[in-house]
Amino acid sequence: MCACIFFFLSLCAFFSLAQPACAQQTPPPVQHQPGRDLNPPADADEATSRITAEMAKRAAKERAAAIKSDTDKLLKLSVELKAFVDKSDENVLSLDVIKKAEEIEKLAKSVREKMKGPN
Repeated sequence: MCACIFFFLSLCAFFSLAQPACAQQTPPPVQHQPGRDLNPPADADEATSRITAEMAKRAAKERAAAIKSDTDKLLKLSVELKAFVDKSDENVLSLDVIKKAEEIEKLAKSVREKMKGPN
């Protein structure tokens, strides 16, 4: 029985001495490093999506303006082509007519691709 009491007292002394040593071992404070947020705030996600939406809207406006400009050019070229065809006769096909037709074809393909939008 004496051994049990001695063992119990030595355990109590051990724990009473060991507790302050454990209390002093706190983890080092986490240092904040700018630009390295582990958990970005939800506002950042919202801002990113807003900026992305604004960029898409701006790109759509620019694409629509380019399509309008290109179709204006197509109209002008087709009027010029009509004038060249009217000036030529059934035996003579002008080289200008062929070049104008090729230019219209390239521009029409460009307009078609722009109308499809970004992939």
